Amino acid sequence: MRKLIAVFTTSGDVGAFLAYPYLYSRQGEWIGWITPGRRVYSVHGHYVGFLTDEPRILRKQSSGYLKPLRTPPARPEPITPPPNVPLPPMMPEAPIGTFDVLDDRPDMLPSVDFGDLREDMD
Repeated sequence: MRKLIAVFTTSGDVGAFLAYPYLYSRQGEWIGWITPGRRVYSVHGHYVGFLTDEPRILRKQSSGYLKPLRTPPARPEPITPPPNVPLPPMMPEAPIGTFDVLDDRPDMLPSVDFGDLREDMD
């Protein structure tokens, strides 16, 4: 089992878990993945933002709209989130022109079965 890393929001809550390269919701559902360059993509292949050192997921307000769709990796098994997580580090405010995805737009990281941007079934 890979080590789970808590991904925090700017407000200090746990917003997701990372078992590299997979990103999971607080309920243990797969919601995205991280590239070696720390870019975050949804399970549907849409660019979401970037992972910072704290760690948290930020996005520039003007980025991502023209980024190409990526093919997601193989679907992982769900995880069981840990009952306890470490306290969050002190979070600086998001830089001007960026926002915290897990605080402000958690809908950008839906599970496989949800999301407005998923492909229609035939």
